[in-house]
Amino acid sequence: MSTKDFVEKDYYKVLGVPKDATEAEIKKAYRKLAREFHPDANKGDAKAEERFKEISEANDVLSDPKRRKEYDEARTLFGSGGFRAPGGAGGAGGFGFDLGDLFGGGQPGGTGNAGGFGGGLGDVFGGLFNRGAGTRTQPRRGQDIESEVTLSFTEAVDGATVPLRMSSSAPCKACAGTGDKNGTPRVCPTCVGTGQVSRGAGGGFSLTDPCMECKGRGMIAQDPCDVCKGSGRAKSARTMQVRIPAGVSDGQRIRLRGKGAPGERGGPAGDLYVVVHVGTHAVFGRKGDNLTVTVPVSFPEAALGGEIKVPTLHGPAVTLRLPPGTPNGRTLRARGKGAARKDGTRGDLLVTVEVAVPATVDGEALQALESYRKATAGEDPRAELFKAAKGA
Repeated sequence: MSTKDFVEKDYYKVLGVPKDATEAEIKKAYRKLAREFHPDANKGDAKAEERFKEISEANDVLSDPKRRKEYDEARTLFGSGGFRAPGGAGGAGGFGFDLGDLFGGGQPGGTGNAGGFGGGLGDVFGGLFNRGAGTRTQPRRGQDIESEVTLSFTEAVDGATVPLRMSSSAPCKACAGTGDKNGTPRVCPTCVGTGQVSRGAGGGFSLTDPCMECKGRGMIAQDPCDVCKGSGRAKSARTMQVRIPAGVSDGQRIRLRGKGAPGERGGPAGDLYVVVHVGTHAVFGRKGDNLTVTVPVSFPEAALGGEIKVPTLHGPAVTLRLPPGTPNGRTLRARGKGAARKDGTRGDLLVTVEVAVPATVDGEALQALESYRKATAGEDPRAELFKAAKGA
């Protein structure tokens, strides 16, 4: 088994198991795949035969604890771009692998090659470090932006499209984002155009940080732009029509993908986060997807029952049946008259009954109430209260 195989082949993926899979899980996965792709079960199928060889090769490595450890270490070392050769004969990190396998298969002693490995070594390290005058920095994602919007109670219930004026960083129009007056910036000498610098982390590994010289751009303006001062970025103000979904609540934070600051060098735009503030309503309240309203009723309506009309937020009133003997504070439900949900349905309107007591009573109403009081003189509505108090 060559070092190149160890670095390039993902045996975990071949067997369909995670990197922390147990020996039992590896064994189970191998048996299942071996039965499926065994040549005896797929006679004449060259692809199945090749797949069976891959499965067997992966199992040979992962089922052996020692070889699995070497495989994991090799992939960690070479796959991360690190390299160490502590002087052992023909060794790479103590693994005893042939570096010629990894770096192109050349034989030691050739001319014009790094380390005599036939030219593959320079290609590998060129790909790892991506250095050189022709190097172009990677696309950069735009920044996320946060804004706030205030909606009326009704807009929050139904959803609304609102204009948002935002200021963000965008490519400078004066220099087309180059940072240079003439549009001809030079490659940063510190990072050689990569936008990153490496620093040693011990053990042959290195970490990368954004280049401080060019602020991660990889280029430095020869004649800095007067508008952006060489940064390639300038403040940009724009007005955007943003759709706020129905049913948002006060303080909710909404994420709108790709509506943030533009990216650099073809990178994607950032996201826009909108914090929603919702105003109050003179009549209605909110409880999740349900709207709430308090409706006053007269004593005869509460005592004798009847039909009452209740206002709604979106149209004509609804009629609800008030049962006889309805107590003060009882809640009735008008289905489908609440706030909109994500699935297109609506919550309910919760109607709380409040018995209205007249401020003054005279005439026939007074006489009727006096007669009622005499007729119910033997009833004490507080009797149970006192009984419960004594029991406590």
